[in-house]
Order: sequence, then C-alpha cells, then structure tokens
Amino acid sequence: MSDTSLVDRLPLAQGAGAGAAAYLLGYLVTYLTTSGSMEERLSGFNFIAELFGGETVAVWQGVGWLFYNAHLVETRTTGGLGGPRSVNFIAESDGGGTVLLYLVPVVLLIAAGLLVARWDGAEETADAATAGVTVVAGYLPLAIVGRFLFQYDGSVAPDIVTAILLAGAVYPLVFGAVGGAAWAALDTSA
Repeated sequence: MSDTSLVDRLPLAQGAGAGAAAYLLGYLVTYLTTSGSMEERLSGFNFIAELFGGETVAVWQGVGWLFYNAHLVETRTTGGLGGPRSVNFIAESDGGGTVLLYLVPVVLLIAAGLLVARWDGAEETADAATAGVTVVAGYLPLAIVGRFLFQYDGSVAPDIVTAILLAGAVYPLVFGAVGGAAWAALDTSA
C-alpha cells in the first residue's frame, strides 16, 4: 500500500492549468469565429434596448452564450416580450459552420487530458484517464465564473445548473478522461 493519498499522486496543478487553458482557448476560438455574426444578431436587440434607455448586450457576452451552448447549456431569458424561455443559439442557427462549435470544447478537453497524462508520465490506461480528469480543477471554476460574467442585466444568462454540472464538471471529467486514455493508447515508449 502506498504512503501517499490519491490526491497527492494526481497532477492537480498540471490539470488545473490545462483545464483553464482549454476553457480560455475555447472561448477565444468561439469569439474569433462568431463575433461578427453575433454582433449582427444583437443589433436589433441593442437598438430596442437603447431606444428604451436600457443597456446593450456586449458582443463578448453574446459569444459567451454561444460558448456555453456548445456545451449543450441553454441560455435562459427571464422576461421580455416573449416571456421566459430557453434557447440554444447554435441549435437555432441556419447550420453552416456554427454547428462545428459543438466540437470546440470536446476537442480542447481531449487535448488537455492527453497533455496532462503525458506530463504525468502515465502509462496504464486507468492512470492516464485519472490524470486526464484533473482538467476539471481548472475548467470548473472558470465555468462558474463565466456563467455569471456572461449574464446580461440579470435577465439573460447560461442556465446555472447545467453551466456548473454539464459544462463545468461532466465535460471536463468525461473528455479529460478520454484524452488521458488516448495518451495511454498512443504512448509507444512503454
């Protein structure tokens, strides 16, 4: 039996760094690919908001909604003319390249899990997958902060429950583990 606990043996610092990098890079990719179309999409809403003296939605906030939608987290609205509703802007888009946004968090989290397993030197599949799940240590806190950061006027924001559980926990745990296991399968040095 080992003298160190499981937590002591996990590459938490590397996992937290890789998870945070995956989250930030995912948002950046989403911003770079959708900010122009999001600005167009928000122009009508912002015109009405300005007309009635309200605050406008910043493009970076709207892109945040898309980023969470890519994690299957719906954007909730609590008022307005249509009343409360939930929307996934990617699912409601006209298709095209927007649907590829669903791959952004998946690919980045698999890559992050793979890197952490590589850095940890994990050789067995279970050890590599366990190392990969540590990306949750960096991804979850940013998913929680981002949920509140991308909130508009208290009335439009990513759904809090799925933002935390699905985007913050399930995605990094599952795809980080897949990435870690992929490292064990690809590692030919053993």
